Amino acid sequence: MSIDKVFVTGGSGFLGINLIRSLRAKGVSEIRVLDIAPFDYPEASEPWLKFTLGDVRDAAAVDALADGCDVIVNTAAALPLYSKEDIRTTEVDGIRNVLAAARKFNVKRVVQISSTAVYGVPKKHPIYEDDELIGVGPYGHAKIEAEAVCRKAREDGQIVTVIRPKSFVGPERLGVFALFYDWAYTGHGFPMIGSGANRYQLMDVEDLDEAIWLAMTGPEDKVNTEFNTGAAEFTTMKEDYQAVLDRAGHGKKIRGLPVKPVVFILRILEKLHLSPLYPWVYATASTDSFVSIDKIRGALGWNPRYSNKQALVRNYDWYVAHLDEFKGKSGVSHRVPWKQGLLAVAKWFF
Repeated sequence: MSIDKVFVTGGSGFLGINLIRSLRAKGVSEIRVLDIAPFDYPEASEPWLKFTLGDVRDAAAVDALADGCDVIVNTAAALPLYSKEDIRTTEVDGIRNVLAAARKFNVKRVVQISSTAVYGVPKKHPIYEDDELIGVGPYGHAKIEAEAVCRKAREDGQIVTVIRPKSFVGPERLGVFALFYDWAYTGHGFPMIGSGANRYQLMDVEDLDEAIWLAMTGPEDKVNTEFNTGAAEFTTMKEDYQAVLDRAGHGKKIRGLPVKPVVFILRILEKLHLSPLYPWVYATASTDSFVSIDKIRGALGWNPRYSNKQALVRNYDWYVAHLDEFKGKSGVSHRVPWKQGLLAVAKWFF
């Protein structure tokens, strides 16, 4: 399938900007972006980039950008630190608006970025696309509801790919990962909930960009479904994260902590708004968490390039190179570091 014009919701975010750069490198002639956050990247001045400040929950704003596009990629999301209402309306009303605009203007395909949070905390691994969807917290539940909207659209004849990525890192990614990178850069070890012997799959944003491209261009009968994505190579959580401490060069180590008391403390700190960590992070940090990627490999020939270690180290290198650009900034998106709260005090014990 030939791709000329693409509409990306949430294009000011971490995934959005990486996807935009990837699409442009593949020859897409026009990329339209809708986001509630300003698009303050160098590409903003390029004639091929059409940015609109607006909300995916605004049907008129979505309609205004959909006409004439070949594909809409819905990356817009309210992350778990947002309110429950913002999360649900952004996820569910947002994809409804996107799909309605696609029908109205005959957009050939929609790619919905979901999450492996839809699986909750499963007891068996690897996780397959047809496993039960149970979710964790408002974010996981909203993603499940958004996927149900996508399935209904398929029944009505639309081509809708749902991609469920593992947590992904790469250039521009900060958020909770900035906490770990800050500790590594300033010469501190890092605490881990549990022993760190669990296998926790991540992925690199470049590999996710490629999966999205294959969903945009692959055969209709193969892309009209759900796909898990994640790194093909990953070891234990302790080994993978130790690669960043080794890169930092201070001789520090990952230190395991007992699960129950740490989770208990983090729950209290979260309720008091004194910690940036939310349940999806600390509820799964000590357990195995990895998905099968056989389906997308077999259907679309997707093969991730980066291992967990390579993705984490690549993101850390970007963090160090751009440290001066975001010092003193904080927020609730992946584009800025999250406030460490009382965890900033704990860091001095490591």
